[in-house]
Amino acid sequence: MIIIVMGVSGSGKTTIGKLLADSLGWEFSDADSFHSLENVDKMRRGIPLTEADRMPWLQDLQTAIKHWLQENKNVVLACSALKDSYRQFLVSDSVRTKLVYLKGSYELIQIRLKERSNHYMSEKLLNSQFDTLEEPLDTISMDVAQPPQIIVQNIRTALRL
Repeated sequence: MIIIVMGVSGSGKTTIGKLLADSLGWEFSDADSFHSLENVDKMRRGIPLTEADRMPWLQDLQTAIKHWLQENKNVVLACSALKDSYRQFLVSDSVRTKLVYLKGSYELIQIRLKERSNHYMSEKLLNSQFDTLEEPLDTISMDVAQPPQIIVQNIRTALRL
């Protein structure tokens, strides 16, 4: 099974994803590691990615997900997956791939991004993240204002894991 933990930058995808993977004894992967150096440089400079920038990244993620499914691996993937079209592109097997949406207010996420260090995604890009976000309707949604351990337990309960 693949669990894609999605949401805007600063919503806690990596933190929750790692905790969830650890609690399940699964592998963890971060979609940020699939970005090209050019994409990372653009984001570091506060320049939002274009659709053309994102497509190779999405293709690499789709390939990884298909590979994990073929090998029957259990993986938690932290991935923004902000648009519905991105999620449809990534989820080829809806039975074995589940989405978890980490939802938070603009104000809370902005505070988190201001406090974060050593990450290329700055608060300068927060507006573009929320502008791009198409909230999923048919997925598990978690309020990121809750403590991480509670979120992880609620995800496990919702997915019956």
